[in-house]
Amino acid sequence: MSGSRITALGHYQPARVLTNEDLAGMVDTSDAWITSRVGIRTRHIAGPDEPVDELAAHAAAKALAAAGRTPDEIDLVLVATSTAIDRSPSMAARVAARLGMPGPAVMDINVVCAGFTHALATADHAVRAGGAHRVLVVGADKMSDVTDWTDRTTCVLVGDGAGAAVVEAAESGTENGIGPVLWGSVPEMGNAVRIEGTPPRFAQEGQSVYRWATTRLPEFARRACEKAGLTPEDLAAVVLHQANLRIVEPLARRIGAVNAVVARDVVDSGNTSAASIPLAFSKLVEQGAVSAGDPVLLFGFGGNLSYAGQVVRCP
Repeated sequence: MSGSRITALGHYQPARVLTNEDLAGMVDTSDAWITSRVGIRTRHIAGPDEPVDELAAHAAAKALAAAGRTPDEIDLVLVATSTAIDRSPSMAARVAARLGMPGPAVMDINVVCAGFTHALATADHAVRAGGAHRVLVVGADKMSDVTDWTDRTTCVLVGDGAGAAVVEAAESGTENGIGPVLWGSVPEMGNAVRIEGTPPRFAQEGQSVYRWATTRLPEFARRACEKAGLTPEDLAAVVLHQANLRIVEPLARRIGAVNAVVARDVVDSGNTSAASIPLAFSKLVEQGAVSAGDPVLLFGFGGNLSYAGQVVRCP
């Protein structure tokens, strides 16, 4: 079995920016209240004519271009999302159609905020098992579709966007670029983060998620590093699910990644669910904050309550 690596990343956000001041005109809140509690200042919001698959396709096209690949070279498309309105066609099928792909395998993965890291592990496993050679992995969510904009406890958190990665088989004799995944769930806390009802609405038990994430996740993240044969001190960057700056910053400290750049895209993008990790990672690469070959910890957590993380080499 061969290993796999990420060869390129891409991201996309809608043009409309919603500021904290804008939200203060919609609900009983303020910039000071939002920044002190979640650290978010702005978020991007898609319009009614911008469905999830369009966001995903934009990010995917950028990743393909960065990798120097054409759509017909992809044999598997995985889209991590929890905001698809339709059951079928899947978002992966619609992305493949938008990009003009001739016939890849297509699959959606719904693990909410941990969706991208689950999808990335699935892509790695497919390559290792010989089921795919080149995989397009996308995290895309339109959280504005499932948000109650009169609820100040949730509407201040969310944003829309997409991030994508091209995963390819590692060449013989080269270092594998995607480390073993550490994943699992806490079924008894499954209702702590949810998107349910008709119409579906996002809700969460914020304090329960905060306590669990800041106390349990550091151990899981360190174990993901161990699986990759590294220590937290070896990491060049840490890209956690961008849920809340009050979770991201203390969690990064408790992992012990003292030399790492910590992604803080939540400040500008809000919580974009499955899009948050590839969106933040792609921006770090674009900004030159990390270099090719650098070890980066990706760790997603959230709905179900599920988590998944792995160390990858920066493309």
